[in-house]
Amino acid sequence: MIYQRESFLNNVARQLGRSRNISVRPERNWQFRPQDKTLTDKTPDELMNVLRDQCRLIHTELIETTSSRLAEILEATVHLYGGGPISLWKDPRFTEFGLDGLLKETWPLHNVEVNEWDPSCGRENITQAERANIGITFSDITLAESGTVVLFSGAGKGRTVSLLPRSYIALVPKSTIVPRMTQAAQEISRRVQAGETISSCINFITGPSNSADIEMNLVVGVHGPVKAAYIVIEDR
Repeated sequence: MIYQRESFLNNVARQLGRSRNISVRPERNWQFRPQDKTLTDKTPDELMNVLRDQCRLIHTELIETTSSRLAEILEATVHLYGGGPISLWKDPRFTEFGLDGLLKETWPLHNVEVNEWDPSCGRENITQAERANIGITFSDITLAESGTVVLFSGAGKGRTVSLLPRSYIALVPKSTIVPRMTQAAQEISRRVQAGETISSCINFITGPSNSADIEMNLVVGVHGPVKAAYIVIEDR
């Protein structure tokens, strides 16, 4: 719901010294739209190559697997990154991709602490994410060009799971890979136009936290995970 929209827009128009245009919508039929064409001729495997090359540049480990081996690969990756505590989303895709046994049986049996985001727990979820060694989420849309995972936060899907733990693992169904930001924006717009309820917080995450603000020296892990891995799942 948008509050005070009319009064806000009327005030902007008044400050600009003109009346509001409420009848004529501006045309946006640009002659050239290169953003619509870049990388769109690539096959899924070619987009995978683009993503693979980009991950090398953003200091992100890319691991490829099948659905049948996902649990094995995820367990090995978590072990490589130092084990728990683990913070993760309350997401039905963990069940859909056959990870319940790992999350609810194998890890607890080996004393690996797993904390699933629970909306009823409020800020306790953030506390658990702060002390977690690894955060795990699924990617909703994945941008090959920039090596970016797009996360739709919501009930059970707190954004801090990907921001506060020391390491971050994104589970990337191959079907979510699109060429670039253009296609992500188009997909979000399509969902809005279709009347779907869209997350109020959409995060675009490109590898581990890094900054080169000071003297152009790249520093990794300034304000988020020090390490990041994308596990791409063959699901086509």
